[in-house]
Amino acid sequence: MSTGIRLAVFALPLVIFAIWGMLYEPDATDSGDIRLSSLPALPQWADAPLPDFSVYSDTTDRKNAFFSFLYPRIVLANARIMIQRQHLMNLSRKDLLDETEMNWLVQQAERLRVPAEPGSDEMFDMLARRLDVIPPSLILAQAANESAWGTSRFARKGNNLFGQWCFTEGCGLVPRGRVEGASHEVASYSSAYQSARSYIQNLNRHQAYQTLRNTREQLRQEGQPLSGHALAQGLIGYSERGLEYIREIRSMIQQNNLTYYDEKYREQVQDGSDSSSLINLATAPEEALLPAMADEG
Repeated sequence: MSTGIRLAVFALPLVIFAIWGMLYEPDATDSGDIRLSSLPALPQWADAPLPDFSVYSDTTDRKNAFFSFLYPRIVLANARIMIQRQHLMNLSRKDLLDETEMNWLVQQAERLRVPAEPGSDEMFDMLARRLDVIPPSLILAQAANESAWGTSRFARKGNNLFGQWCFTEGCGLVPRGRVEGASHEVASYSSAYQSARSYIQNLNRHQAYQTLRNTREQLRQEGQPLSGHALAQGLIGYSERGLEYIREIRSMIQQNNLTYYDEKYREQVQDGSDSSSLINLATAPEEALLPAMADEG
C-alpha cells in the first residue's frame, strides 16, 4: 500500500468524525431554555446581533472588541446553565419528586440525550456530567478561530461563530462550493448569544465530545478549576485536522492570554456556590459582566 493511500485510509475516519461532531440538530428546546421558575428571562441585550468587526483596522483593537462583545454572553450562558445545574443537584437530594420536577428532568434528559430511567441515580449522574459549563477561554478561542474574529460570511450573515451545520432546508447559509448532492447548511442564529448557547449544548450532549466531558468531570472531582487548555483535548472530533486543530486552539488560548478570562469568570461565578450571585449575573447589564481589565487585552 502506497504512503498516499495509507494516509487517506487513516484520515477518512477522522474527517467523518469531525463532520459528525459539527452537526447542529435543531429540536424543540433549541429556541429557549426549559421552563424553570428560578431561571430569569433573558436580558434584552442578549438578542443583539454581531457587530461589524471589520471596521477595526488594528488587529489588537479587533481582538479586544471581539472578546469584549462575546465574553458577557459566555458569562450569561454559563450562569443560566449553573442555575439549572443547581436545581438538578437540589432535585437529586430529594426523596420524592413531584410531577413538575419529574417533567423537568425528563425534558433535560431529552435535550442532553441522556438514555436513563427518569429519576434514577443513573439519570442524575449523566445529567450532572452534561448540564455543565464550558470555560470562557475555550469558547473565545474557538469562536475566533471558526469565525475569523467575527468577520466570516457565516458570522456576519448568520451570527454563527462556531461553524455548526444544520440539515433542514433554509436553516442556515449554503456554503460556497458545497458538493453536489449535499444537503447541509451552516446554521443561522438570531444572535451571537444563541450561537454560543447552541455550541455549548453541542459540546454537552454530542457523543463526539465525551472526552471533553470526562476531562471536565475529572477536574471537578479533583477540585481543580475548569481549564480551556485541558478541555481542548476533547475537540478531536471538531475538525478534520484533529490534533493539529487542538494544538491551534491551545496556541490561541496561550497567545491571547485567554486564561485571564477563565480567572475573572471564576471570580464572578464562584462555581455557583451562591444562587443569588448567579441570578445577578443572569440579569446584569452587559457592561457589568465585563472584567475590569478586559479592555487591556
